[in-house]
Amino acid sequence: MVMVEEPAWGIPPGRFVELAGRGDTFVREHAGPAGAPVLMLLHGLGATGGLNWWPVFATLSAHFRVIAIDHRGHGRGIRTRHFRLEDCADDVCALADALGIDRFIPVGYSMGGPIGQLVWVRHRERVQGLVLCATSRNFRGRVTDRVEFQALGLMSLVGKLPIRGRLNLGMARFLPLGGNGLGKWAADELSHHDMWAVIEAAQALGGFSSREWIGHIDVPVGVVVTTQDQLVPPRRQLKMARHIPTAVVHPVNGDHLVVARRPRVFARTLLDACQLVAQRSALWPASRVA
Repeated sequence: MVMVEEPAWGIPPGRFVELAGRGDTFVREHAGPAGAPVLMLLHGLGATGGLNWWPVFATLSAHFRVIAIDHRGHGRGIRTRHFRLEDCADDVCALADALGIDRFIPVGYSMGGPIGQLVWVRHRERVQGLVLCATSRNFRGRVTDRVEFQALGLMSLVGKLPIRGRLNLGMARFLPLGGNGLGKWAADELSHHDMWAVIEAAQALGGFSSREWIGHIDVPVGVVVTTQDQLVPPRRQLKMARHIPTAVVHPVNGDHLVVARRPRVFARTLLDACQLVAQRSALWPASRVA
C-alpha cells in the first residue's frame, strides 16, 4: 500500500487500494469514531476526491467514517479506455469490499450524484441512505445545459497545462487558491487527470437520466440544493427531490462552487443532511432494507 504525502488543511493522506479485477484506485480516509456510519464521498466532473471535498473532511469525520475516491480517469483514479458512470458505481462497491465495509451512505456532488444513484440501483443492499448535492436526475435537458457540461469537461483539461496557462484561461476561480500552498496542491491534483477520460465523463454525464427509476428509491435521502447554481439550476435539483419519495431538502446559499467559495456554510449544511439520513436509516423499517 503506497501512501501519498499531502499538505495539512484537514485533508487526509491518500493511498492506493487495489479493487479486485478492476485496478488500483486512490482514496482518502478519515477513520472517524469507532462504529460510526460510513460516508462514501463521490466527487464531481473534473475534480478529485481531495479537491471536491477538502473543506468538509474534518467536519464530517467528527461523526462518520469518511472515504473519498478518485473516480476513473480523474486524479489518480483507475485508468480506463472508456468512461462509464456505471463502472464508477461498481468501483464504489468494490472499494467497500476491499475495505471490509458492508453498508454505507453514498454522498455525491454534481457528477457524483448520478454515480450515487447508480450505486443504489445496481447495489441496493449496500446502500444505507443517499445524500445528493448540486445534482439532478436528468442531464439531458436543454441544449444549453448539455453544452455547459461538455464545456466543464473541456475546462478540466487545462489541468494538463503549465500553471500560468491554467490561470490565464480563467481556471483560478475553480481552485481554492491562496498564499498557503493550497492552490499549488490543487493544481497538482488536476495534473493527474486523463484528459480523454474527463471528456468522456462529460459526455456520459450529458446522457444520464434516472427519471425511469429514481421514484423507486426507498432509503432515506438528503438533497443539498445549491440555490444560486447556474450549472445545475435549482429547479432541476428540486425536481429531482420531488421525484424521490424519501427526500428531505437542505438548501445552501451558493453556486456550483459553494464548496470552495463558502466552505464552512457548505460543511454545516452537508453535515446536517448526512446526520439526518443516518438517523432516519437507523429507524428505517427492516422490511425496506434489502
